[in-house]
Formats: sequence, structure tokens, C-alpha cells
Amino acid sequence: MLKYDPLDCLPSAEDLPDSDDTPVDNELQDLIPGLLKAILAMAWADRMDWFFEVDMGIYYDPNQPAIVPDGFLSLGVERIFDQNLRLSYVLWEEQRAPIMALEVVSQKRRGEYSTKKEFYAQLEVLYYVVYNPQRRRKPTLEVYRLVNGKYQLQPGNPVWLPEIGLGIGNERGTYLGITREWLYWYDEQGKRLLAPEERVQQAEQRAQMLAERLRSLGVDPDSLV
Repeated sequence: MLKYDPLDCLPSAEDLPDSDDTPVDNELQDLIPGLLKAILAMAWADRMDWFFEVDMGIYYDPNQPAIVPDGFLSLGVERIFDQNLRLSYVLWEEQRAPIMALEVVSQKRRGEYSTKKEFYAQLEVLYYVVYNPQRRRKPTLEVYRLVNGKYQLQPGNPVWLPEIGLGIGNERGTYLGITREWLYWYDEQGKRLLAPEERVQQAEQRAQMLAERLRSLGVDPDSLV
């Protein structure tokens, strides 16, 4: 009997465009998800079962264009597909929808509170995160959880995401030398995970403290190099 794989009839990531060629409206749409990705890369350095990407197309139907979140996270997938990395995220290849999608709202609205929200619900993306830095009277960060096919707004800041094992929230900090409100990951106790430059600073401070301790014991730390 002739056997065939139905996936062979569908286009692969190599056959599909890797971008919709639509530029972002401002830097924050790259920097905010970029920071979240950088923090995860350090916090989950020993894990290979996750994938976070910024401004990458998600293909859900071979006959439809990709949807391109500002950022998204998938769990239970290969972190590194091959040495050329992923060109796009193809649902019929990955066999798993992202667990979280992130949209950063600019002055030019793109349906973050309407059409995109409904679409992510149809894709069964468990968490939908919307960050709107333009807001003044309402919270800039909203985290929604999919319940019975509908998104429900979750209270708190940070918001704990048990299926991910991390919380997400916003607070003022510094990234790439820019001090403003950023999105961060948090542990179960609500402690913020450090950004890359904060980790470097922390390591330098520890090295300085160790050197001072050695000097107090009469040891020149430079002589140990």
C-alpha cells in the first residue's frame, strides 16, 4: 500500500516568505520584545524546549498570509531548528501554537484590541499580552488568558503565568542605556529577572567585592591572574 505524509503536500518554511515586509511603527515594537527574549535566553540557557521570537511570521494556513506578532513564545518546541535557524513559524510543522503573543501598540492602531485579539483566540494562544505606552488613565499593560475560547483580563502586576512558570509585568528600568518603562519576566515570588546589562553590572560588583576581600586578607587579587 502506498503511504504518504500529508505534511508533504503543504509548503515548508523554506517555501514561504519570511517577512510581510511591513516595517514596525517605532523602536519599542522591537526593543520591548527583544528585552523579554534576552532575559529568557539567560534564565533558560540550559533549556532547549522553548522558542521566543520578535517580528516573525506565524503561518496557520498555507493559503493565507502569516500573522506577525511583535513577539511570541512557544513551549515544547525545538529552540534551535538547525544552524540556519527558523525562517518563520509554521504551525503544521511545529504542531504547537504559541503559548503567548505580544503586541506593542503605537500611535497607529493595528487592531490590537479587536481583530488581532480575536484571531489569537482562534489560534488558541493561551496568553495575549498588549502593551500600550500611549495610555495615561488606563494600565499600559494588559494580560489576557484564554478561557472557554474568550480572553479574560488578568489582574495584577506582574501577572503570574503558571503554564510558563514565570510572571510578566512592567516597571521602570534601563535597557541598552535607555531608562523608561519596560516589560520584564518575574519569578513566582514577584522578583524581577535581571536584564543583560544588570547581570553584567552585578557580576562586576561581585568581582570588586571579592577583590576587596582578598586585599583585606593581604592577598593581591592581580597576582592570582
